Amino acid sequence: NSLQVRLQVQNVEKPLYRGTFHCFQSIIKQESAFGLYKGIGSPMMGLTFINALVFGVQGNTLRALGKDTPLNQFIAGSAAGAIQCVICCPMELAKTRMQLQGTGEYKLKTKNYKNSLDCLIKIYQKEGLRGINRGMVSTFIRETPSFGFYFLTYDCMTRYLGCEAEDSFVIPKLLFSGGISGIVSWLSTYPVDVIKSRLQADGVGGVTQYNGILDCMRKSYHDEGWRVFTRGLTSTLLRAFPVNAATFATVTVFLMYMRSDDNLRECKPGPAIQQPSSL
Repeated sequence: NSLQVRLQVQNVEKPLYRGTFHCFQSIIKQESAFGLYKGIGSPMMGLTFINALVFGVQGNTLRALGKDTPLNQFIAGSAAGAIQCVICCPMELAKTRMQLQGTGEYKLKTKNYKNSLDCLIKIYQKEGLRGINRGMVSTFIRETPSFGFYFLTYDCMTRYLGCEAEDSFVIPKLLFSGGISGIVSWLSTYPVDVIKSRLQADGVGGVTQYNGILDCMRKSYHDEGWRVFTRGLTSTLLRAFPVNAATFATVTVFLMYMRSDDNLRECKPGPAIQQPSSL
């Protein structure tokens, strides 16, 4: 994710990186391997809770809708994406600021933030709630449809591949379905993510460039053309497949295990695995 953010927000007039691989090489060379993990504290603090919230809201919304249809899958996923923005936005703000801190420096000469929590505290002290929720609207616009496509794609893929619990290849099928779901969800709203990253990075170094979402879109397009909205896409997709493959497969297998006839001893779920919420 560090590669993604740096590629998305770098100055087009003085670009530091030519692409994903060059960005990776540069970070290793200039900042050591630890440079790749800047801002990791923020996702680690909230990722488990966010995943629990997302899958819980999606499952309960689908049950409330009463019928498992593609449209309801999309609605349930969108509801989950919208609700988790409250946690996701501040978490990603801290992650972005931490990742951009000391860019190109092997040893930080100036360290504004000690860690992700310190970053949020200092932003709050300086800018209040408005500051720690910077980029909330763009995050909402990104996450709501993205999670709708996320769960809809997983449902369609598992049905298409025939993910039967007795199938000896069920785990690879679940991994593949989850990976494809992650890729589709990112592709569906990636341009908005670029804008979100730029808005959250805006003001670093004391210079503010954008007055809002539309202003950021207009200026970014004017300066860099339509390609600006695909900045960092390669690194994002390379990360999206394994991360979401593991996430969906883990959740699905866990639910199979918990809902088996033996409850905790043997995995004997129903006839088919459709999606996590209906197991």
